[in-house]
Amino acid sequence: MSLRTKLKKVLPSISITEQEALDAGDVWLEGSIYQGKPDFSALRDVPAATLSADEQAFLDGPVQELLGMIDDSVIQNGIHLPDDILEFLKKERFFSLIIPKSFGGLEFSPYANSTIVATIATKSSAVAVTVMVPNSLGPGELLLHFGTQEQQAHYLPRLANGRDIPCFALTSPEAGSDAGGIPDIGTVTKGMYNGEEVLGLEITWDKRYITLAPIATVLGLAFKVVDPEGLLGGKENLGITCALIPKDHPGVELGNRHDQWVFVFITVLHVVTKYLYQWTLLLAARKTSVVVGKCWLAV
Repeated sequence: MSLRTKLKKVLPSISITEQEALDAGDVWLEGSIYQGKPDFSALRDVPAATLSADEQAFLDGPVQELLGMIDDSVIQNGIHLPDDILEFLKKERFFSLIIPKSFGGLEFSPYANSTIVATIATKSSAVAVTVMVPNSLGPGELLLHFGTQEQQAHYLPRLANGRDIPCFALTSPEAGSDAGGIPDIGTVTKGMYNGEEVLGLEITWDKRYITLAPIATVLGLAFKVVDPEGLLGGKENLGITCALIPKDHPGVELGNRHDQWVFVFITVLHVVTKYLYQWTLLLAARKTSVVVGKCWLAV
């Protein structure tokens, strides 16, 4: 029996979500490198990225002003980002780099986004990550692609001006950031909401290492959806999705930042909210369990 055959019996099969991720891109330059025949002409043919006038003005103005405000020793020895820096990030719309202007955002290019974050990182990695997460892992882009018009109209202006601070809750204690391996489950069920029975999701999760969680006002929560009773009329295992959950929703508790080697405990309860991807639901909530664990939150 060949080694490949033996490994196939040991290794888990690729999930539908993982296969979709594999099929989403191509090999580009890397393919020729691994073949031992690097095609550097493909790299040379990529046009040089440039900044627009507005993007350059933002780098020369608000970004430089921000760098002058940062004392990284104060940040590293503190618990939270200084209030003056956080308020400046909100006022100057640093959290809206990818949000369209029609929703109050700056609508900068990916190159400008990268350049801004890289520039801030030369002074403070903590501030750079604070800017990076809402413009990459935050729910802003998910809302643009999959949110309803109602959700976009409500959340995008609030994300753009900093009234809402997002975090992306993917990482689990056992699975890390392997989306296919997360144990967090949302079960399709029925419940009472505003005096009427509606179809909804009952979600259980346990997340760790979530950047911006201590100051977030809204969570982009990744979890697996199951429909054991066939209420949606299809298969039982529906794959991975993301829900947008306000932090003040009953059952949500966010942990604080912590220093190295300090344990922080989070109580996590069942919560439900509007389902973000393929269909929108009114949901009910019920406290069903408590999960306590060791939490490491990135700064």
